[in-house]
Amino acid sequence: MVHRRTFLLGATAFGALAPWAGIARPIASPSYAMVPGLSRPIEIIDDRWGVPHIRAATRADAFFGQGYVVARDRLFQIDFAHRREMGRMAEVFGAGFAEHDAAARLFHYRGDLDAELARIPRDVLDCVRGYVAGINARIAEVEADPALLPLEYRILGVAPLRWELRDLVLARGGSVGNADAEVRRARLAAMGLLDLDRLVAPLRPAIAMAVPEGLDPAQVSAADLGVLRLGPLPFGRETPTQDPDEVVGAANAGSNAWTVAGSRTATGRPILANDPHLGIGGFGPRHVVHLTAPSLDVIGGGAPGLAGIMQGHTDRFAFGRTNFHIDQEDLFVLELDPQDPERYRHDGGWKRFARHEIAIAVKDGPPHQAVLRYAVQGPVIAHDPARARATVLASVGMQPGGSGAFSMVAINLSRDWASLREAFKLHPAPTNFHYADVRGHHGRQVIGFWPQRKRGNGLLPVPGDGRYDWTGMRDFRALPSDYDPPAGWFASANQNNLPPGWPAERSPAFSFRDSARYDRIAQVLSTQTRHSIADSVALQHDTLSLLAQRFQAMLPGQPTPQAAPAATMLKRWDARIDGASAAAALYEIVLRDLNKRMIAALVPERARGLIDAIEPPELLRVAADRPDLIDASLAAGWADAVKLLGSDPAAWRWDALHRARIAHPLARIPAIAAAFPPIEVGGSGGDSFTVMARWLGTGPDWRVGGGASYLEVIDVGDWDRSVMLNLPGQSNDPRSPHQRDQVAPWSAGAMQPMPFSRAAVDAAAATTTRLQPAGSPR
Repeated sequence: MVHRRTFLLGATAFGALAPWAGIARPIASPSYAMVPGLSRPIEIIDDRWGVPHIRAATRADAFFGQGYVVARDRLFQIDFAHRREMGRMAEVFGAGFAEHDAAARLFHYRGDLDAELARIPRDVLDCVRGYVAGINARIAEVEADPALLPLEYRILGVAPLRWELRDLVLARGGSVGNADAEVRRARLAAMGLLDLDRLVAPLRPAIAMAVPEGLDPAQVSAADLGVLRLGPLPFGRETPTQDPDEVVGAANAGSNAWTVAGSRTATGRPILANDPHLGIGGFGPRHVVHLTAPSLDVIGGGAPGLAGIMQGHTDRFAFGRTNFHIDQEDLFVLELDPQDPERYRHDGGWKRFARHEIAIAVKDGPPHQAVLRYAVQGPVIAHDPARARATVLASVGMQPGGSGAFSMVAINLSRDWASLREAFKLHPAPTNFHYADVRGHHGRQVIGFWPQRKRGNGLLPVPGDGRYDWTGMRDFRALPSDYDPPAGWFASANQNNLPPGWPAERSPAFSFRDSARYDRIAQVLSTQTRHSIADSVALQHDTLSLLAQRFQAMLPGQPTPQAAPAATMLKRWDARIDGASAAAALYEIVLRDLNKRMIAALVPERARGLIDAIEPPELLRVAADRPDLIDASLAAGWADAVKLLGSDPAAWRWDALHRARIAHPLARIPAIAAAFPPIEVGGSGGDSFTVMARWLGTGPDWRVGGGASYLEVIDVGDWDRSVMLNLPGQSNDPRSPHQRDQVAPWSAGAMQPMPFSRAAVDAAAATTTRLQPAGSPR
């Protein structure tokens, strides 16, 4: 556990004296480079934490700088993802990748790309064009000097792809979304067990589920997910790959964010805190950068490969985000014409698929031929003429305006709440957007595109005959907003935060998370009238589990002799999931055992392939009626703890089991593993239901699978007092001092400075690079 006293004692690191104040640090002698794509020279000052601060004469050139530095620090990460989305893996890795390429191209936008680009305001478009040019400028550098290439390229024998602006509106990315949940519910319904779905994913808000009219749930199977079931990239029998985002299960995706009004802070200025919860174990999901140009001054964490900053602050306002969970995918089941499987039933007749025949280049082999089909609702992910059946995945991302490639830049260019509301029109992803500005205002706006359905609620697959089609999209103007809330603070932690009285049947989402994290945040913020940066940092690392307190209330008063040691330890526990806690380790072990027992008690054998784990809050609800199973799990959990941690309970620690390890996503390739040694982050406290979210990974072990790898706390108006962490560091290159320099601070909860003013940046400068337009005089 990171105690609050630690933060208060360390407050001088970000309190009255910023750590760079008064330090006369000479800026390192600058290096120079001539690059294509710039209109004017730019300066890149890398501070001692590896954060680049880009000074440009135009906003487009500032975003050029962002593209350049993210390619400098994360080229293979962004290039690998880009190559996957463009469906160009087989051309460098061989025929085994061709089906994956076809699936990627299935989710390329088939509408008018020029019309999509015409939707984007000119200033935003110019900045994203600059970002793409910056990436390509760095690629040109490494092509000219192969010594600059990241190590992966030499090991794999490939070269990076050049980027094009049109690619950003073409590739929309296909993912399972909640389609697998729809299939699961249909299969449970076919067994007469639809009510059991609550064990896996209780609906929030709760509504009654029913099989849509016209759907035969007995015909629904995992095969209906089609190309979404292709699995990992086939680098070899022993070398499957996994992207960081793929390890984020639906039960874990989330974030924390809060804003506190100046009336409730120690300084009289608002505070904004945010820690997005993403996968931990592969490439870092955030890259921090500072962009400065006329009418632009913004710093924070961006998603590598996406122009702009997702969480951070400008010189006018701070901003953060959490997931709002709008249901943005639906699975449609089509009836094929038995006489012509290229036709499907729709609106009382037969409609022909739009077909695209493509040839995919294959290394050392002939092109792979594939047919991509599209129905009215979207891409056809499974086509089975033998069963006269096909399935379609409708998604917001494939709709006109569904590309989010321009949304962050639009937000970064905004100057106030009014201009932000214009930027929100370009933001399709479902988000609680948090805001606090220098005038003292704060609040949140739910943003994202909300599909409007003729019928149904998106919870089960639906017939694709026209009765359940989407009729359009609604945007943020139909979604909740809170501006200067009377409580003086506002928080979101993926809980259901629809306004009181919002009709459940009109909810844009039913997959909100249990409120345990939010409730703990609310406990703390509601009692602090002089909230500080240190208080926000302490809250981000808070390990008190309200879920554990619920379980403590269920412990037997008279346990059996076998369960008594566990019951006694847990009753005396403070319910904090601290790394050094023996009781926390025991609690997690007991809960896992109880989960297995409740599945055996409640789920028929035929459904256990669909329900292999019960959501922990739901587990406690159903276990309340089974004290016998609680007692048995206490006894079994104690025995398991002895096996896992030793015979001396005083030596047990949760962080001996719950450990974080970061490895290259291709680390099962021996040469990659040798060049990129794993980063052993070490043991950690927390779990899925503590504010310091450090959830369990997939599989039988107890490793950290994800949580808050990027954290920020923003002092609105006195920007240099803001702090951040970014695990494991800014660079992916093992030769860089910034590949893992954030590991120890992250493990200790020791936030790092976030210099913003010109004086603070200059004082913290480590190196300076000056880029000039190609052909200009030096």
